[in-house]
Amino acid sequence: MTLHKPKHNFKLKPAALGALVLPLLLASTQVGAKTLVYCSEGSPENFSPSINTTGTSFDAIEQIYDNLVHFKRGSTELEPGLAKSWEISADGLTYTFHLRKGVKWHSNKNFKPSRDFNADDALFMFERQWKENDPYFKVTSSNHAYFNDMAMPDLLKSVEKVDDYTLKIVLKTPEAPFLSNLAMQFAGVQSKEYAIAMLKAGTPEKIDQEPVGTGPFTLVQYQKDALIRYKAFPQYWAGKAQIDDLIFAITPDASVRWAKLQKGECHVMPYPNPADVASMRKDPNMQVLEQPGLNVGYLAYNTTKKPFDDVRVRKAVNMAINKKAIVDAVYLGTGVPATNPIPPTQWSYNKSIKDDAFNPEEAKKLLAAAGLKDGFTTDLWAMPVQRPYNPNAKRIAELMQADLAKVGIKAEIKSYEWGEYVKRMQAGEHQMGMQGWTGDNGDPDNFLHTLLGCASVKTGGSNVAKFCYKPFDDLVMKAKTISNPAERTKLYEQAQVIFKEQAPWFTIAHAVQIKPVRKEVIGFKLSPFGRHTFYGVDLVK
Repeated sequence: MTLHKPKHNFKLKPAALGALVLPLLLASTQVGAKTLVYCSEGSPENFSPSINTTGTSFDAIEQIYDNLVHFKRGSTELEPGLAKSWEISADGLTYTFHLRKGVKWHSNKNFKPSRDFNADDALFMFERQWKENDPYFKVTSSNHAYFNDMAMPDLLKSVEKVDDYTLKIVLKTPEAPFLSNLAMQFAGVQSKEYAIAMLKAGTPEKIDQEPVGTGPFTLVQYQKDALIRYKAFPQYWAGKAQIDDLIFAITPDASVRWAKLQKGECHVMPYPNPADVASMRKDPNMQVLEQPGLNVGYLAYNTTKKPFDDVRVRKAVNMAINKKAIVDAVYLGTGVPATNPIPPTQWSYNKSIKDDAFNPEEAKKLLAAAGLKDGFTTDLWAMPVQRPYNPNAKRIAELMQADLAKVGIKAEIKSYEWGEYVKRMQAGEHQMGMQGWTGDNGDPDNFLHTLLGCASVKTGGSNVAKFCYKPFDDLVMKAKTISNPAERTKLYEQAQVIFKEQAPWFTIAHAVQIKPVRKEVIGFKLSPFGRHTFYGVDLVK
């Protein structure tokens, strides 16, 4: 979710041509080559790791770049990436990374690398997002949302190149999730040499549009709203991918994705319509992978705008909406009603918290106590796209609108194109707006601090409720500095109690992750973070 739309230098064709382009591309692939087609749900904003927060962009980027550390496929467990090993000092402040030698960069028509990956590139990843005097700080966008949401500017004391293959990072305070954060997409490593070359050429934005990484696939072609085409990188340090060509066929409509999957026009699709899941399970050509999702869908109240600056109004809206009816009608068995801002599968989930009851009469009393006995008028923003945590935001908005009308609240449903929607919500234009989150690193901090901490309130941050409440923030900030999981759990359990009392969100649901995959696909693993990784995947006849 970047604040700026990309300035593409590619020649973009209308989306309608996508249906023609894909068969031509498939026909033009090398005889005997293995081509996997992923029916993705939308276009990436760009190909920069540092300025995106949407899964759509992360999936596109994930194929191209590597991080210092990686999550093992299908797991929240860490493994070495561009760093082959590391040490952490006893006080938890100094991290020393030992980098791999012989890691090759991709090349493209603009750039041929003259050297392998080294510490200069890892340093560039940090400085581009951290140092305002870095020439790349404002290229494409100066909104390094994730870097800021992870409180990196306040956390980092120094990042230095010890030698070509050693990087030393010193923190101001201990940070329990620090290593996991470095496995997230914002910390994907770009080529410093490519950046310098494009700066000299007067086209610095090309590093984010025509990307060069060290990852398993190179970008061959991108046509916005039509397709992304990748090729396996033969010199990949961990070994060439098993598939030769990877195509993202951009297909926003879930019904069309399912039709393509049935015809064999694609092999994997995300976010099926809940109503289609039963027929997917019966199809002999499909395997339906599923697991509880590390996610939450919610309605955020802008706590800085009237009347949502009054907790009584927020509680009243929570009690006016029939959550169970929404989950039953829209998720159709693919979601469970949400009580807390973290999913039940996340460690430190507080099971003792009771959800706000559906009670329209009590809601009216709270509104009257807040001086709004005749109700009020508000907006209600609905996402224009399907997300892992919300299969149909427009339908949910209509059900909410009907419930709110019964207590005298007139809600006007609004929506925008996805990139614009996110930009405007992060800027705080809404009064009420639907959003959601899929965890990025397996740590409760990624929900409670990233989405609800004071550091994420500023324009461009992921705290779209603009909720900054010191008793809550003190708990989640303290929890970051402690390494003992039991002590951290106690703090997070207390934070969830305060969240429920203050009600910055109406928590909607936690969705089950369901992925229909054709049976000729082997080795595809569900990611706890909802990502789609194709390295390690193969096709059989």
